[in-house]
Amino acid sequence: MPYPSDRERDRPWVMRTYAGHSSAAASNALYRKNLAKGQTGLSVAFDLPTQTGYDPDHDLARGEVGKVGVPISHIGDMRQLFDQIPLSAANTSMTINATAMWLLSLYITVAEEQATEQGLDWHEVVGKLTGTTQNDIIKEYLSRGTYVFPPGPSLRLITDMVTWTVANVPKWNPINICSYHLQEAGATPVQELAYAMSTAIAVLDAVRDSGEVPAEKFGDVVGRISFFVNAGVRFVEEMCKLRAFAQLWDEITEQRYGVTDPKQRRFRYGVQVNSLGLTEAQPENNVQRIVLEMLAVSLSRNARARAIQLPAWNEALGLPRPWDQQWALRMQQVLAYETDLLDYEDIFDGSPVIQSRVDEIVAGARTEIDRVQAMGGAVAAVESGYMKTELVGSLAERRRRIESGEEVIVGVNAFDTTEPSPLQAEGANAIETVDPRVEREAVEAIKAWRASRDAGKVDHALRALRDAAKTEANLMEATLNCARAGVTTGEWAGVLRDAFGEYRAPTGVSETAAADAGEELAKVRERVEQTGAELGERLRILVGKPGLDGHSNGAEQIAVRARDVGFEVIYQGIRLTPEQIVAAAVQEGVHIVGISILSGSHLEIVPAVVDGLRAAGAEDIPVVVGGIIPDSDAVQLRERGVARVFTPKDYALTEIMSEMVTVLRQANDLT
Repeated sequence: MPYPSDRERDRPWVMRTYAGHSSAAASNALYRKNLAKGQTGLSVAFDLPTQTGYDPDHDLARGEVGKVGVPISHIGDMRQLFDQIPLSAANTSMTINATAMWLLSLYITVAEEQATEQGLDWHEVVGKLTGTTQNDIIKEYLSRGTYVFPPGPSLRLITDMVTWTVANVPKWNPINICSYHLQEAGATPVQELAYAMSTAIAVLDAVRDSGEVPAEKFGDVVGRISFFVNAGVRFVEEMCKLRAFAQLWDEITEQRYGVTDPKQRRFRYGVQVNSLGLTEAQPENNVQRIVLEMLAVSLSRNARARAIQLPAWNEALGLPRPWDQQWALRMQQVLAYETDLLDYEDIFDGSPVIQSRVDEIVAGARTEIDRVQAMGGAVAAVESGYMKTELVGSLAERRRRIESGEEVIVGVNAFDTTEPSPLQAEGANAIETVDPRVEREAVEAIKAWRASRDAGKVDHALRALRDAAKTEANLMEATLNCARAGVTTGEWAGVLRDAFGEYRAPTGVSETAAADAGEELAKVRERVEQTGAELGERLRILVGKPGLDGHSNGAEQIAVRARDVGFEVIYQGIRLTPEQIVAAAVQEGVHIVGISILSGSHLEIVPAVVDGLRAAGAEDIPVVVGGIIPDSDAVQLRERGVARVFTPKDYALTEIMSEMVTVLRQANDLT
C-alpha cells in the first residue's frame, strides 16, 4: 500500500518559488515555465522601485530596476505579468507591503479584464481569487526597510484592504503577518513569536475599531489573517516555535476577539526557509540546510505550513537561475510525493520534550507581548525604537557567538578546507544576471505609457484619491479607479506621500549595548586610538545605505561594531542617494565611508559615491563596500577606486574593523 489505509493522507502544501526579475514579459515566461514543472502557486518578487512606490525613471530607482524582482509600473505591466495565466485558478502570493493596496488593485483589475474577455460576471472571477498580499508594514520598520509612510497611515492602508477584501474578495488573504524578516534581523524564537503576534493584535484592533466590519463578521476577518514565517536550521526548535505559534494564535483569537469557530482560529501560514543562514563559502552546504529547514515546517502535521517556497542553494552568491529554482522545487516534490511524511497524524503529539520547549516559547512570548502592549502596542514600540533596538542587540549577540566559534557554521568558521566546487565551475554564469539594458528599456516604456494614456482620466482618478486620503474613506475604490485609468506606481504613491508624509524609522544602533571587549576587539580599539592620535582627532566613519535596498542588518552591525572599537559613527539609516552620502561625508569630516548594498545595484551606485567625493574635493576619503558582490564585480569596483570589497564570507566583524583601520592608515600615508 502507498500509505496506511485507515488514515486520511494530508494534502500537499502549495509549492512556490519566489521569482521575478528584469521585466513583466521575462517574469511571465518564467512563471509559466515553473507552473509547467509542477509548481502549484506563484510567489511574485517585485523590484525595489515598485516596492517603495517609484517609477523606473525616478532618481532613486537608478540601478535598481528589475534587479531583485519584476518592475510593475501600471496596469499594462500587470497584464503582461499574468498573460495566459487565468487568475481565477491561480494562487498568487505577492511580496509587497507599502504599495500592497496598489498592486492588489492592479491584480484585481487584470482579473476583471479576464472576466470580461470570458463573458463572466465580475464576482465569478474576482470573488474566487485566492492568494496573499504580504502587507505587513510593521516588520518593514524593523527589518526589511521597504516602508514609505508613517506607521499610522500605513496601518490605515492595511485596515482598508482587510475590510474591503473580506467583503469583496473573501478567499484572499489581505495580509501576511510576516515574522520571516524578524528572524533575519536577529529575532530569537520568543521575539519572532511575540512581535508577530503584537503586529497581528495591532491590525485586528484597528479593523475592529474601524467600524467597517459588523461584529458577527469579525470571525471572517480572523479567518483570512495568514502568517509568513522563517525556519532556521535548528529544525527541532523551529518546529516547536511553530507549534507555539499555533497554540498562542488560537488563544489570542478566542480570548481577545471572541472567535468561537476553531476553523477561523486556525494558524495559517506560509514559509520561506532561512536565507540568512545560506553561506557564500562552500555554498553547496546550503542544499542540506534548505532540506533540514523544510523539515521544520512540515514534520508536525498540526503545525504544518500550507505553502512553502525554498531559496536556491546559490542565493548568497546572487540571483538564482531557473535551474537552481527548479532544484528547490524538486526538493519539495520529493518530500511530499516520495516520502511517507503526509501519511500520519502528528508524530510529536504527547512528546514531553517537544511540549516542554513549546511551553517555554509560549511563556516567553506572552511576557514580551505584555511588555509591548504596556507600551501602547506594536506601533508605539516601533516609534519608540524599542523593538528595533532589541533585534539589533539580538543579532549582535548572534554575530559574537559566530565570531567566537560558540555557534558553528560549517564551511565558514569551522571545517573550512574544501575542494573546488563543480557547481561553481561556470564562474559568473553560475548566477542569473540582469542586463543593464532592462532599466533603459523600462525608462523608455514608462515615458511612452504616460504619453499614450488618457490624461484627463488619470488626473480625475488622482484627484479623487487625493480627496479621499483627506477623509476617513476606504481608499480601495479610489485606488482601483487609479489602476483602471492607467495611473503609474510612482503617481499613486506620490499622492499618498503628499497626504501622509514619509517616515524614517529608528535604527536601533545608538541604543544597543556595547560588546564585551575581547582580546581581538581590544587590539583593534588600540589601533583606532593610535591612528586617531596620529591624525589629531577621533576617527569618524560614515556607514551608508544608498539606493532603495532596505536590508540594513549588515549596515547596523557594522555601525555597532565600529562604535565598539572606538569610531565615531555616522549612520543615518536606509534609502539615501549617493549625493546625500557624499554631502554627509564632507559635512561630518569623516575619515572613511562604508557602503552596504545587497540589491545588486553596486556597479551603478557605488561609483557614483566615489565620483561624488572626488568632485567635492574629498577624494582622500577611502570608500569600502560590503554586500552580495560577485568576484568579477569586485574587480570592477576596485578599478573604480573602491579600497576594499567585503562579501558574506567576511563574517568576522572585528577583522573587518581592523582592515578598515589599515585602509584608513594607507590613505593617510601612516606607516
